[in-house]
Amino acid sequence: MQVHFTFRNVESSEGIKNYAREKIGRMQKYLRSPLEADVILSVERHHHRVEMSIRADGDRFAGHHESEDMYASIDLVVDKVDRQVREAKDSANAKKRHSTPGIAYLAGKHGAAPISEELEAATPDED
Repeated sequence: MQVHFTFRNVESSEGIKNYAREKIGRMQKYLRSPLEADVILSVERHHHRVEMSIRADGDRFAGHHESEDMYASIDLVVDKVDRQVREAKDSANAKKRHSTPGIAYLAGKHGAAPISEELEAATPDED
């Protein structure tokens, strides 16, 4: 997992970096390949803005949030991106479940009769 931080108009803080890494690390369980994240933390007036972009498994997920607390902004943007990751995974799993039967099914595994037996049963014997 690689996380790149950019701080704009705010001092770099190890506490904020560690907090964000911990939150982002929780998404890794939904992804097959290690994720790469870009996090931009900025302050404008009294608004703390967090922008996040994550790349993993050939997909890109992004989100941003602005509030009066940096930690709350991190929590909310991670929730947004986490929802995107979980929806993408659920969608991929649904496509797998509803696809056409595979070779294992046609070969007679998983409780199905092999094709040759089905053909023999369907063809009447000519004796």
